[in-house]
Amino acid sequence: MRERMRLSMGLRLRPWESSDVLAVREAFAEPVMERQADVPITTLADAESWVQTRQEQWRRQVAYSFAVVDGSDTALDGVTVSNLHDEHATGWVSYWTAFAARGRSVATHGCRALADWCFTDLGLFRLELGHRTNNPASCRVAQGAGFAAEGIQRQKLVYDGIRYDVEMHARLATDPRPGAV
Repeated sequence: MRERMRLSMGLRLRPWESSDVLAVREAFAEPVMERQADVPITTLADAESWVQTRQEQWRRQVAYSFAVVDGSDTALDGVTVSNLHDEHATGWVSYWTAFAARGRSVATHGCRALADWCFTDLGLFRLELGHRTNNPASCRVAQGAGFAAEGIQRQKLVYDGIRYDVEMHARLATDPRPGAV
């Protein structure tokens, strides 16, 4: 089922579309975003392939990716649930925000709506996510979307020869729904 959900602040959550290619390329052109994509996105063809991959994952029901869009239908943010495990009813949440939308709670609203959709429509019970401990903005998104901190995975990730700790968060279907940001 292809979902479209209204969020607060005039935002909507919808599956990625071909019309999002330019917004994806622009978002991933920023150096800080290079690790957020599974492959480098530097051209429109790269961005088109990225969007098509998200659409194919949806068709195969292995991951569900949404664009968080504003009133002009411009993609500001991306939220995904992947690593779905039917037996345990779990999934892994990831998110990113385009530079122009940072600091406006776009990712928080998107993650909150994604979690609600996962619990209601997919029947998941537990959602997990992780962020580098040197990324306080990502931590604020997780907490604002109702994901409780559960612990630190020491030196889990390595980028450019430097190891980073990762803080793990989770939200359960039985947790109270977070209020407005």
